[in-house]
Amino acid sequence: MDWKDIVVSSKKNPSLSKNSLIVMEKRYLAKDDRGEVAETPRGLFERVARFVASADLAYGRSAEEVSRTADEFYEMMCDLQFIPNTPTLMNAGRPLGQLSACFVLPVEDSMDRIFDSVKHMALIHKSGGGTGFSFSRLRPNSDMVKTTAGVSSGPVSFMNIFNAATETIKQGGTRRGANMAILRVDHPDIIEFVTAKEDTSALTNFNISVAVTDEFMKALEDGGDYPLVNPRTGETVKMMNAVDVFDLIVDKAWLNGEPGIIFIDRINDRNPLKKIGLIESTNPCGEQPLLPYESCNLGSINLNCVVSGNGGGLRIDYDRLKGLARKAVHFLDNIIDLNQYPLPEIRETTLANRKIGLGVMGFADLLIRLGISYDSEEAVKTAVNIMSAIQDEARDASRALAAERGPFPNYARSSYAEEGGKPLRNATTTTIAPTGTISIIANSSSGIEPIFALAYVRNVMDNNVLVETNPLFEKTARDGGFFSEEIMEKVAEHGSASGIEGIPENYRKVFVTSHDILPEWHVRIQAAFQKFTDNAVSKTVNFPNSATRDDIRKVYSLAYELECKGVTVYRDGSRDSQVLEKSSTRKARDANDAADEIESHHRPRPRREVTWGATRKMITGCGALYVTINEDKEGLFEVFATMGKSGGCAASQTESVSRLISLALRSGIDKEQVIKQLKGVRCPNQAWEKGGRVYSCADAIAKAMERHEGINFVIDGNDRQEMAKNSAEIDGKGSDKVMVGVCPDCHGPLEFESGCSVCRSCGFSRCG
Repeated sequence: MDWKDIVVSSKKNPSLSKNSLIVMEKRYLAKDDRGEVAETPRGLFERVARFVASADLAYGRSAEEVSRTADEFYEMMCDLQFIPNTPTLMNAGRPLGQLSACFVLPVEDSMDRIFDSVKHMALIHKSGGGTGFSFSRLRPNSDMVKTTAGVSSGPVSFMNIFNAATETIKQGGTRRGANMAILRVDHPDIIEFVTAKEDTSALTNFNISVAVTDEFMKALEDGGDYPLVNPRTGETVKMMNAVDVFDLIVDKAWLNGEPGIIFIDRINDRNPLKKIGLIESTNPCGEQPLLPYESCNLGSINLNCVVSGNGGGLRIDYDRLKGLARKAVHFLDNIIDLNQYPLPEIRETTLANRKIGLGVMGFADLLIRLGISYDSEEAVKTAVNIMSAIQDEARDASRALAAERGPFPNYARSSYAEEGGKPLRNATTTTIAPTGTISIIANSSSGIEPIFALAYVRNVMDNNVLVETNPLFEKTARDGGFFSEEIMEKVAEHGSASGIEGIPENYRKVFVTSHDILPEWHVRIQAAFQKFTDNAVSKTVNFPNSATRDDIRKVYSLAYELECKGVTVYRDGSRDSQVLEKSSTRKARDANDAADEIESHHRPRPRREVTWGATRKMITGCGALYVTINEDKEGLFEVFATMGKSGGCAASQTESVSRLISLALRSGIDKEQVIKQLKGVRCPNQAWEKGGRVYSCADAIAKAMERHEGINFVIDGNDRQEMAKNSAEIDGKGSDKVMVGVCPDCHGPLEFESGCSVCRSCGFSRCG
């Protein structure tokens, strides 16, 4: 019997929100040869349910039993109660057939093995998976290479090779892949690694995390030194002060959110397969620690679907929650048998250990509906109750499958066998993933994160401004009698209900957003879920822009104290507002700027009789923009921008911007500072030109200035000979790499989540 012969008899049809439909049509539904949508949401859920249920045929189930299972799987997805990870939705029953989201590949200390890993990464990305790497086995920078009598270039240099390869490969033909790079804190190149993403244009396809050891944390507590060990020789090459290294990690995380940290010894202490091997890395978002060549299938229960009752009598239906957990374990275990693995080594290791990762989404929604504030003891207790119920039921379901189908092949060498009890079908059963786009399909909040914003302003293509509001908040406001357009606009302006008059205090406490919540509560919620999660928990501790380095230091310490397996932080606005320079460069420039300021008294230098320059044509969403950049003997002097044949508002705005730029340049303001203020400014009308997206006229002027390399003239009497070199062609990478607060696809807000920027409106995402 073929999976296509399995019948789904359920009459239910998916009820999807507008955003859900947008995401499904854009990213999930099958397309024909012309790129047109050739599948309905019902068709997608049927395809996945029938294909996944077909695995039961190999275990002696009848056609009727398999069809009933397919109905159960279909209704779970159709009712948005459970959604599997993206590759399963996209590839189940289709030619690619790769169903897993998470992979970890080894990086061994030889040129052949390093480039084997690059090739294997490319194959995984092509199939739609994300990859994690530990570079800790690579010999450090300047270490000896016997075969060439030369010296090595170190882990960070090879990370750049992996990053460049990722840049050229699209996952499943739709988007670029994501990677995690991990380096042990005792590697001799740890300082280079920690500072590797000071420049936000570097390693743009990587999240990076430091693997922190218990030895390091003890040295940190004592204020003492710890050893840096050459992985090639096993010898200590240097002692470093733990406080200095920790402060550097904190500083860079404060600067732009990276690196994160994982507590690698704690992960391995709880690794049930220590006799098989030690875990060195995780998947790109950090929630799935894996052995080399392991993969894992993830899926999440929508907690909105386990709230029962009416009005003030709402409660968690734990029977329904347990029933969903049992079906979901069956679903995820079936995927392991059906998966088309990108490498034979991955197939072998995955089938030997059969790891799955069942998690949740919609936790913030559930708390709101129950009237519980996210930053409260009651929320922590709720998290413990929910995850302990899922963990218990998931393991019971895994034991039942083991009784029917056999335990995972490496069971005898696992810690479970040493402990006794009934065998398990799966080495791990639970993971808390960030959920990203699948939570948009489910119309729920993401993972266990708090709500990012209750309302926000969206600029649409006709230059109208719309206020979009969280559905739960809008419904509560209407039911509670405090809804008004004015209040919604205030909430959109502030991003939360905090401090806004007209919203009752009890609702302000319940509708807290990620920036309203003290960092301590972010960590405490994460720790509550981690206590009953086999793998790890994806969670971002959000800070306001005003947060200090000491705030981040306290969170890292608290995460270790509360037995989290890792922690990621993000300070609001740090990725698009921070100027990243070497300290020496900054000091020198600041000194020069101060001297210039004293000399000029803020008066712009006068226009000389002769200036020279060049005009560059830029394509914008409003038409062709001609940007003229002139210089004098002291450097850039003035900028003119003309908007083709158009007049009116666009022309007047570009003239105004040009005048202010010219005034700044003549007043001694550094060109880079001007570019920084203008680059990335967005308007609804955007365009593509050679090299990347142009977001607005202001962005076009900034890019023209960035590409202007200077024109030298020799002046001899009235004769002048141009010695200009042509402006360099841009590198073709555009500026989409730099994540800012606006989605480049739909202009909605981007949320930073576990090292990735995600748009909750259209599903755009980018990690790194």
